[in-house]
Amino acid sequence: MMSHWETVTCDGQPHCRHENGFAEFDGKFYLFGGRRIQPVDIFDPKTSAWTHASPPPMEIHHFQPVRVKDQLWMLGTMTGLFPRETPLDTVYIYTPATDTWSEGPTIPEARRRGAAGCVMHSDGWIYVVGGIVDGHHADTQCWFDRLNPETGEWQILPDAPNKRDHAPAAILGDKLYFFGGRETGRHAGTDYNQLFFDTIGDVDVYNFATGTWSVHPEPLPVQTAAGGTGVLKGKIHYVGGEAGRMEAFTEMQVFDPATQTWSVQPGLNRARHGTNCCVYDGKLWIAAGSGARGGEPELTSIERLEV
Repeated sequence: MMSHWETVTCDGQPHCRHENGFAEFDGKFYLFGGRRIQPVDIFDPKTSAWTHASPPPMEIHHFQPVRVKDQLWMLGTMTGLFPRETPLDTVYIYTPATDTWSEGPTIPEARRRGAAGCVMHSDGWIYVVGGIVDGHHADTQCWFDRLNPETGEWQILPDAPNKRDHAPAAILGDKLYFFGGRETGRHAGTDYNQLFFDTIGDVDVYNFATGTWSVHPEPLPVQTAAGGTGVLKGKIHYVGGEAGRMEAFTEMQVFDPATQTWSVQPGLNRARHGTNCCVYDGKLWIAAGSGARGGEPELTSIERLEV
């Protein structure tokens, strides 16, 4: 049974931000990156209190963070100002225990992009898919790669069926799902208002067992980009997002592998995009992000949903 989203009353608040990372680590939630250089904000779900830690040494945004042992890794990350943001040439790493930032393996020059989907697989590799090379201007990609965090080895894998950016990825069983997002570079910077309308309904599915891609027969019911995602109780939950209208989206879209269908479930109290989800204690959590298309207003609230 699914209840409704609850806005959490907090002790303190985070810095407002969007296009940020939001990740659970050992029972606490880390809100970091986003436009401008800002401190890491740490949320304790047991006390509903926010505390603060060190900022990154540079502006980092447009990434889906993954946990690697005792660290949080960021691939498919950008820096700089709209509309010509620049992909980073290395992996960025945050270590919560020491509150320190460092650089990881170098990303091959020909595979650098931002706003990509990124997931950690149980096989020990980080998988990164899609993204855009030239900020919000041009060169959306369908690239698919993986990185071995132990050795720094980078491998190029078969392209996904669709070019897309501002899209999350999620793993269920032996399949990777790449969904939502848009082809921001479709018009190569000729109309920056049009890019919000270029969303993609197709759901791309990679089968790890066969090493092949397919397009799922059922598209995403509500086409949005830049929503948060989390896998909870064997289902993918895709939350919020942005598209052509001015207001962000509240909808939560749930994929059930048992029925191979998407459904629209209880929506957020506050429409938002440009942030991630955390899964913890049988609940889905989302914080920060932007309440409207683009970057304003930036939010500080956090919501949770018990499934």
